[in-house]
Amino acid sequence: MAESNTVTDGPIEEAARLFAVLGDPTRLALLRLLSRQDETKPLCVGALARRLDVSQPAVSQHLRVLKAVGLVRGERRGPSVHYFLDPEAVASARKTVGELLTLTADGEVCRDEC
Repeated sequence: MAESNTVTDGPIEEAARLFAVLGDPTRLALLRLLSRQDETKPLCVGALARRLDVSQPAVSQHLRVLKAVGLVRGERRGPSVHYFLDPEAVASARKTVGELLTLTADGEVCRDEC
């Protein structure tokens, strides 16, 4: 008997959480900006806010969400926290999305049921 795939399967839930986080334009803009930044020169909240023309509190809230899923890390440098992408988390997110959107011929279709 074939394994049942439900909406509550782990990979589906993981992808849904990721898409919920990535569904906000400001968070996507933050990720794009951080992806173009050299890891040796991470940006603080103020710099991110100025570059995106968004308030510092809004940037801080978006960074909290991105940090909660592990896509972004912060590092204290002097009085400020500087942010950069976590390469391992980004690779994992790419894998999650890739696996979800990969078409396969492994029999997981409903031909027999339709």
